[in-house]
Formats: sequence, structure tokens, C-alpha cells
Amino acid sequence: MPVLLLTARATLSDKVEGLDLGADDYLTKPFEFAELLARARALLRRGAVAPASPLTLADLTLDPASREVTRGGRRLDLTAREYALLEFFLRNPGRVLSRALIAEHVWGVSFDTFTNVIDVYVNYLRRKIDADFEPKLLHTVRRAGYVLKEPER
Repeated sequence: MPVLLLTARATLSDKVEGLDLGADDYLTKPFEFAELLARARALLRRGAVAPASPLTLADLTLDPASREVTRGGRRLDLTAREYALLEFFLRNPGRVLSRALIAEHVWGVSFDTFTNVIDVYVNYLRRKIDADFEPKLLHTVRRAGYVLKEPER
């Protein structure tokens, strides 16, 4: 999906940062509506974006194109939030992810230290991807967060 940033931030460093973070184009306010439409048409002319490659760890696979998740060849039904959480873990395999980082990337909010919503959703996800399978892939790292990885042999 092409990304066009519309923003009032007009410094060169803002534009560079926006483009480096993944935007395909950057348009600052004020702008003419005709220019916005022309830029949108140009982005759409570039053609379809190649489908994203499946994300895999051991026998767990998440296919972003079909939004299908399988483990051991068996299809898993995930809620939208569980899917987003698993995708974040699979994009960061072996990396310990803090609750604050998970909240920011999956929920898009600052972390409230008095809530256990992250722990609850990790447990929901753990039940679906690990309960009936070996080896266990989703691990708790005490006082640090969670990590999705294959256990050391």
C-alpha cells in the first residue's frame, strides 16, 4: 500500500525522516488539492506492490497477503489484535520485546503501567500458538517482556 504523508512539518530533516521511515511521498501543508490528487495518481500508477512474504519461525507461519496463520500445518483463528501481536513478534524474532514497546507498536499508545492488557493478550496468543504444539515458541523474560524464539537445543 503506498503511503503519502500529509503534514505541516516542512523542514528538510522532517521530510528525510518521513521518507526514511517508509513513506512513498511527502506533501506539506498548505497544498493545492490538485497537487494532492496528482501525487495520489502517481503513487497508484506505480502498480501493485509485491505481496509480502510469509513470516515463519519453526512450523509457525503468518501470511500477510492472506492473513492466514498456521502452526504445524493447522490453521489458527486469531482475533485482529492477536494477529497484530503475532506479526510484531514474527518481525522481531529472538528479540525481547518490552510491554511498552508492544503497546506502542500493536496498540499505538503509550504504556499504562497499571494495566495487564499486554499480558492478557500474550496469554491468549500463547494458548493458540503454543498450547497444542511443541516446541513452545513464545517465552516470558522476567522483568523484561516477551520473546518469540525457538528454544536452544
